[in-house]
Amino acid sequence: MRSWKSLLALAALVLPIGAHAADTSLDDLLKRGVVRVANTQTSPPWSFLGADNKPDGYDVAVAQEMFKRIGIAKVEFIADKFKNFIEGINTQKYDVVVNSLAKTPDRAKVVDFTVPYAVQDFRIWVGQKNQGIHDAASLKGHSVGVSAGTSNELWARRNLPDSEIRTYEGGGLLYSDLISGRLDSVIDSYVHGNSVRTVNKLPIKPVGEPLVYSLGAAVVPKGAVSLRAAMDRALEEMRADGTLETLGHKYVGEDYDMVGNMNKADKAW
Repeated sequence: MRSWKSLLALAALVLPIGAHAADTSLDDLLKRGVVRVANTQTSPPWSFLGADNKPDGYDVAVAQEMFKRIGIAKVEFIADKFKNFIEGINTQKYDVVVNSLAKTPDRAKVVDFTVPYAVQDFRIWVGQKNQGIHDAASLKGHSVGVSAGTSNELWARRNLPDSEIRTYEGGGLLYSDLISGRLDSVIDSYVHGNSVRTVNKLPIKPVGEPLVYSLGAAVVPKGAVSLRAAMDRALEEMRADGTLETLGHKYVGEDYDMVGNMNKADKAW
């Protein structure tokens, strides 16, 4: 029988090169004093350019507060397209991505995710005066509008067999038909529905509990254990002390329960 020392030596030989190297991801950023953070800057209320042409939004505010708590003095935001984030992390174009990304099995193979700090919930939207629709069960016999090819369409077709599902190529037409009465309801994210309602001053409202949740987190390079742990601690503190809820109210909506919805969605994480 081999000794434990010989087994350890054998394990070291078969580990991938660098797998047992010291992780300096956090120390490197602390010494540098600046962290490069990627987000789209074209996705309000999550990230956008404010009136002063500087990055603003929920993701931006979360990143600033998170790295302040970690002790990194400067946050430099880098705009990039959603489709480029994973490659950008792995080519060191930036240090982290803070863009409320959903953790999928494919992404988790090549990058690491922090604990969630954001959630999008998908709701039923109806006209302001509608009193008959208040949850998924009450959609029976009613028309339901969804954007074609989205997860909302898939969910509706799987879960609403007794409703008339109507698909739309243009998101704006959904709400035009809802307001005119050609549609009884729409399934859309709270964020988008609320944006359409606010910008266009539409007499619509969300009803019932969210139908589907999508949790979002920050992304770090694979194996950046110390950096991810520090970000996790800061985000957990921000969740516990009310900071995430406050930022959600500020950027997403006064009646948007960011932390409450995260708590409901945690089982899927």
